[in-house]
Amino acid sequence: MKMISWNVNSIKARKEIVLDWLESHKPDVAFLQELKTDGEHYPFDEIEALGYVSEVNGQKGYAGVATLVKKGIEYTLISKALLEEPEEQARFVEVEIDGIRMINIYAPNGNPQPSEKYDYKLRWYQKLEDKLSTYMRNETPFLIGGDFNIIPENKDCYDPNAWQGDALFTKEIRDIYRRMINSGMVDAFRVFDSNALNYTFWDYQAGAWQRNNGIRIDHFLLSPYVTDRLKGCVIDKEPRALDKPSDHVPVILEIN
Repeated sequence: MKMISWNVNSIKARKEIVLDWLESHKPDVAFLQELKTDGEHYPFDEIEALGYVSEVNGQKGYAGVATLVKKGIEYTLISKALLEEPEEQARFVEVEIDGIRMINIYAPNGNPQPSEKYDYKLRWYQKLEDKLSTYMRNETPFLIGGDFNIIPENKDCYDPNAWQGDALFTKEIRDIYRRMINSGMVDAFRVFDSNALNYTFWDYQAGAWQRNNGIRIDHFLLSPYVTDRLKGCVIDKEPRALDKPSDHVPVILEIN
C-alpha cells in the first residue's frame, strides 16, 4: 500500500498540481491538509474521476483536511473530530482500513507564543496524545500522518537559532514528539534516512527553496504493528519546484 501526506496550502489554488500528482503516482490513500475550503471549492468530481473517495473535514478559508481512499479499498470512517469541545477548526480525519486506524492531522501552528493560539495547540496535542496512548495500551494498529507543525530535532531545520522561540520549536512542543517516539511509535522517514538537510517545508520568502532553508514538519508515525510492515518512506521534493506550488511537499509511505 502506498500512502502520502501533503499540506497542499489551498486545494483551490493547487488543484491542478494535486490532480496531476495523484494521476501520476496513484497512491492508495492520500492525506491532504490545509484545504482552505468548506467543500465549495473541493474538487470532488475531479478526484472521483481519478478513482478516489474523499472524506473531507473542511473549513472555509482556513485549515481543512481530506483523506482520499482508492475505490475498491474498503474503509470505515471513524471520526472527523478530535476534541470533545465543539471544534471550530477542521484538523482531523480518522479512518480504518484492514484493521489499521489511519489518522490524518493538520496540527495547530501555535504562533505567536505565548498566546491563546499556543495554548490551543497544547490542548489539541494533549487530546491527541491521550488517544494515541490508548491505542498503544490496547495494541491497536495505527498510523498517523500529516502536518504536525513540530520540528522534532535541530537537524530538522536549516538553522536552529532562527527558530528559537517559535511555536514549532519550543522545548514543550518538541517534548510532545519525543514522548510519542518514546512510547513506541516510529518516525517512518527516519528509519531510512537519518541525515540532516531533509525538509518538507520551505517558506515562499527570501529564496528559502533555492537556498534549501527548510524545515521538516510533515511526518508519518507508526505503531509497532505497522512498523513491522514498513517498506519505505521518502520526501518528494519535485512539486516544490513547480510554478505556484504549495510551500510543503508530499511524504510518501509504503507498507505491506
